[in-house]
Amino acid sequence: MHLAYPAVLAALLFATGLYGVLARRNAILVLMSVELMLNAVNLNLVAFDVWLRDTLHAGQALTLFTIAIAAAEIGIGLAIVLMVYRNRGTSDVDRLRDTAEGHEPGHPDDPTAPTARPEVAA
Repeated sequence: MHLAYPAVLAALLFATGLYGVLARRNAILVLMSVELMLNAVNLNLVAFDVWLRDTLHAGQALTLFTIAIAAAEIGIGLAIVLMVYRNRGTSDVDRLRDTAEGHEPGHPDDPTAPTARPEVAA
């Protein structure tokens, strides 16, 4: 088996996932892009395990651990995204920076909040 075919495919998958992480704003699409990157790594692990003819099949064993970690990551990540969506009404990654304490919209320390003018007694 030629090692170049799975390596090029894994590089393309990883590059696609990296583009998805950097360019997307939706948190669900970012999680899907991370999964795509992990699958590219799994493809490399299995390809190099077959190419090296490892008797212990360490690459395939490590791939199983990576799949288990990816499943846990997507479960926890999806739960967090759904909870943020319920609380905020959006899953936009750029707006999630506002979840830090003291930077909530309408908070008195928010520099973009409209300033209240003192009422003049008539």
